[in-house]
Amino acid sequence: MAKLIILRGNSGSGKTTTGKALQRKFGHGTMLISQDVVRREMLFVKDGHNPEASQLLLELGLYGKSHCNIVILEGILNSKWYEKLFENLLDEFNDQIFAYYFDIPFEETLNRHQQKPNSHEFGEKELREWWNEKDLLDIIPEVCLHKELSLNEIVDTIYQDVIK
Repeated sequence: MAKLIILRGNSGSGKTTTGKALQRKFGHGTMLISQDVVRREMLFVKDGHNPEASQLLLELGLYGKSHCNIVILEGILNSKWYEKLFENLLDEFNDQIFAYYFDIPFEETLNRHQQKPNSHEFGEKELREWWNEKDLLDIIPEVCLHKELSLNEIVDTIYQDVIK
């Protein structure tokens, strides 16, 4: 049965980097779904209440459930805006969901953002506007990941949780 890993948190917290590293660690049969790719590149839509990307994210998750061992969904994924998506994923994956929230201070996310190749696309002003403090899910328990953890420590922790 396929397992779903959810990586959530504010912009610049390390979700995409972690998702890519996990996909490499789990290897073939691992699907990585990036909210930014679906929303900004595939659909070219804005985020907000009743997000247009939600249905495609679900469809991709269902495809992954049928065809892959591991499905990784990563993105900001505002808990209120994407509530229906999380309800549907919970119905589909049941107890095979491993959810993580990057609880990283704003200043650290700003620093990380400035190291990214696309840092010129938006800056501190937008990061502050998008900031959503401790946006934890109500229906799926999430493990909080903190800035003190290295990428390798995060990847190893999640990998061990999932293969148990």
